[in-house]
Amino acid sequence: MRCFILLLFLYFLLGGVISVMSGFFGVGGGFVLTPILLLLGYSPIEAITTSLFFTIGTSVSGMVAHIRLKNIQWKTGMILGLSGVVATQVARPFVLYLERNGFDEVVIPLFYIFLLSYFAISMFLQGKKPSLTGVGKSNSVNGVMYKMVLIGFLGGFISTTLGVGGGFIMVPLCISVLGILPKKAVGTSLFAVLMIVTVGFTSYAFTISIDYSVGIILILGGLIGSQFGAKFTTFFKNKEISLLLSMLYIATLGSVILKLAHLSLIGLILLTVFVIYFFTRSLMRFRVQRKSMNPAS
Repeated sequence: MRCFILLLFLYFLLGGVISVMSGFFGVGGGFVLTPILLLLGYSPIEAITTSLFFTIGTSVSGMVAHIRLKNIQWKTGMILGLSGVVATQVARPFVLYLERNGFDEVVIPLFYIFLLSYFAISMFLQGKKPSLTGVGKSNSVNGVMYKMVLIGFLGGFISTTLGVGGGFIMVPLCISVLGILPKKAVGTSLFAVLMIVTVGFTSYAFTISIDYSVGIILILGGLIGSQFGAKFTTFFKNKEISLLLSMLYIATLGSVILKLAHLSLIGLILLTVFVIYFFTRSLMRFRVQRKSMNPAS
């Protein structure tokens, strides 16, 4: 009984930690959760479906926080979301084909490795630029409509294929291709992600058996964590968020490679090190901001 309660607490804590990063980076939560579930021994299809279920809860909570911060560009998010929803219906048969033929254990991790490598480099270079101005491009919907559709479709396909929100694809592309400021890209992405993961999860839910109790415990932790994540964005500059996102990609990339090398424990340690660094840095920024607001203390 004690072991069961401890396990539930650990899943609750995991949901909270992942959701803080979800609200901060706009990646929907599943981007981090799916590799962790793979490291914990879940099959790819179980990890994907559980992550999509979890991402629905964290996206709702995170989006509410970003609405208050006025970080959502609604028209852009709607275009991204609707094109992503179409893509989920293309991706689902592809994933089921991989599972039926036994390719999922290798193809899905390799897919992760390729994408994480690209976006880790992309966000690192973005964060090293002198400034992130997000000039007029972000306000012109008609001029970049086709780019939004392509970004949304790619995000939706990746979401359903890898069990992620699609935000870890859309956030960097919104920044680098559409010229949206990182904080706005995070909020807009979460809005689109909610549309995508709801349809993606529903597509799997009627054919795949998952442990809903684990998913619910993860979401309960996530409902708390995502609020803090959105608040943490106020402690950092835009280019710092891009650099931290790059570091998250690199840590997750390393964990997936270690999983393929049958070194899952080391992969979990690597992700834990990043989480500790992220929270330590965020808490330090919080203390600095609090001191500046209350100099007498």
